[in-house]
Amino acid sequence: MNPVLLLHGALGSSSQLEPLKQKLEARGKEVFMLNFSGHSGVPSRGSFGIEIFADDVLTYLERQQLNQVDIFGYSMGGYVAVWLALKHPERVGKIITLGTKFDWSPESAEQEVRKLNAEKIQEKVPAFARILEHRHAPNDWKELLSKTRDMMLSLGNQPLLTEENLKTIQHEVLICLGDQDDMADRNYSEQVAEWLPNGTFELLENTPHPIEKVELNRLVELIET
Repeated sequence: MNPVLLLHGALGSSSQLEPLKQKLEARGKEVFMLNFSGHSGVPSRGSFGIEIFADDVLTYLERQQLNQVDIFGYSMGGYVAVWLALKHPERVGKIITLGTKFDWSPESAEQEVRKLNAEKIQEKVPAFARILEHRHAPNDWKELLSKTRDMMLSLGNQPLLTEENLKTIQHEVLICLGDQDDMADRNYSEQVAEWLPNGTFELLENTPHPIEKVELNRLVELIET
């Protein structure tokens, strides 16, 4: 049985997944987590994007001497997991994604980056600004916002995961989405599950996007399935 690797989302950190880690470990799972470069105090590697984060995972697997892991990827972490399965299939077992946005286009990217204005966040949701500042210290959270904006715009112009390459991924992939998620598109998520040869879609009831509001026991069940 493979260990489980938990991957956080954009602007996130592994600390957000600690409650899930504890529940899985209580069920006898061996669980690992990491912070992507530029997040949660980890130095940035200059470049910023899905490919870099996938390389972060490979480096972590080597350091922990893990040959293969099952991956739970939350939001952007799910995109990283599927990309890793495409590029390094031997290192990945099954994948579970939650709230992952696969429908990248110039229009959808523009819609997302409007939410990443540091000045507006400080003005309208100062509590969230303080969370970001604390979560990513000593890194500059505003710089993280800027790099995340650039990454999203790049994905909008040239998505890394396409119908063509998704159809080549042979891994078991469970695409989960909350019925109240306002970031990922349900129809497109279902389409991705259909393109994947061993893909399945699961809609989670009464579930919004933030990982902190997801019912953890249900996640544990899905990861253990």
